[in-house]
Amino acid sequence: MTVVAAGGVGHLGQTLDLPLEHTVQQAIDRALAGLRAMERRMRELEAAMAAAGDGVAAAGLEEYGEILAGYELRGGWEADARVAKSLHGLGVGHLGRDRALGGLSGGERARLGLACLLAASPEVLLLDEPTNHLDAAGLAWLEDRLRAHTGTVVAVSHDRLFLDRVAGAILEVDGGGVTRFGGGYAGYLAEKAAARQRWEQAHQAWVEEVARVERFAATTAHRVAPGREMKDRNKPAYDRDAGRVQSSVASRVRQAEVRLRRLREHPVPQPPPPLRFAGRFDGGAAGGPLAELRDVRVGDRLAVTGFRVLPGERILVQGPNGAGKSTLLRVLAGELRPDRGEVRRCGRIGHLVQEGEYSRPGRPLLAAYAAGRAGTLEEHGERLLGTGLFRAADLAIPVGRLSVGQRRRLDLARLLAGEHDLLLLDEPANHLSLTLVEELEQALAAYPGAAVVVSHDRALAARFTGTRLQMRAGRLHRTHEGVPQPC
Repeated sequence: MTVVAAGGVGHLGQTLDLPLEHTVQQAIDRALAGLRAMERRMRELEAAMAAAGDGVAAAGLEEYGEILAGYELRGGWEADARVAKSLHGLGVGHLGRDRALGGLSGGERARLGLACLLAASPEVLLLDEPTNHLDAAGLAWLEDRLRAHTGTVVAVSHDRLFLDRVAGAILEVDGGGVTRFGGGYAGYLAEKAAARQRWEQAHQAWVEEVARVERFAATTAHRVAPGREMKDRNKPAYDRDAGRVQSSVASRVRQAEVRLRRLREHPVPQPPPPLRFAGRFDGGAAGGPLAELRDVRVGDRLAVTGFRVLPGERILVQGPNGAGKSTLLRVLAGELRPDRGEVRRCGRIGHLVQEGEYSRPGRPLLAAYAAGRAGTLEEHGERLLGTGLFRAADLAIPVGRLSVGQRRRLDLARLLAGEHDLLLLDEPANHLSLTLVEELEQALAAYPGAAVVVSHDRALAARFTGTRLQMRAGRLHRTHEGVPQPC
């Protein structure tokens, strides 16, 4: 399929596809190459028309008009001003134009690529995860810029707040098919909820119809010939009437059995129940902390003077990549021993890591799910399918062949199956579908145990109720009256 637009089509991948030895200016020049080519051609045509005087060819005038229309459609006159605005708005305005791309961080290269594309301003923007690597100011600028774009924007994004603020429609890609939902992200959620309600109603109607047909078949099969007395001693006539009744009854029984067989051949399955975290919720000893750190150090990655998690407490930890957030969770989970300091734990702890690792890539998904847990594979299979995270056909796939999203769902399924007093969730929204993330948030809200959540997800953070901490350079800070204070 080819996308064609009079004002051009621009595509932003998740990485900047340019040699690392190129400079910032070369990246900008490449993005504006189409506009620069139009400018050169217009100058050539202007010179040719000036030389021709009154003998200007109609073909030259027509070409000039077409190029000028396209140039103005793409805002060519304002291109240089857009470069400066885009670089500044996305936080890369400080970069020297002679800086080599190889000397930039991955986030800086991604933001530079986005800024260049927006400066070029093609009619159709195709953006792959454009909110990656943006801070709050950059996100706000991008949302305003895209809402003001007069052309078409198609963005692949897991940022629910971005979708809510920018998208007018949602295209859901599932199983090779595409479904369009109008009304933006709110309309998408509303339609998904309505679809589930229709599914539940269809399942209930199927259950009731099966029960009705079963009752009809059972009661009808017990009916016999008319119970009236043979008053005129005309036995042949009496027997004929009884035969007709019995034949009619038998026909109705057969029809009911056919109907019942068809219903059972085409069942309407029950929708999977909402995700739910199991838990014992015993709490700490005498209501004490479930986990506590005192003067903990892990190299230059973590330096926590004091930190504890109480029963039922909710803590959101945010901060830039590399700040030590995942290291904190690993220490709390007992997976990483600190260089010094004291770590205390009380109760069962469940840890959802960012990237789950499985030492036996050839092991089937179901066996990986059941590993270390009591019960038969059949029991585990029923439990796993009951979560709605996988289909029956998925259970035999080797874990080494699972997609990133499937591995994330397997990690989540194992966490759901355990009983925990404290959940440690490292970027729980990563690699999950939009509806699954919404469901996961609802499950977390209903969970009565304690939770420490590390997340960059803006929608999750906006809805989070509990303690909020910032981590910078391995140190935790809580905000008191607007002033960051170390933990």
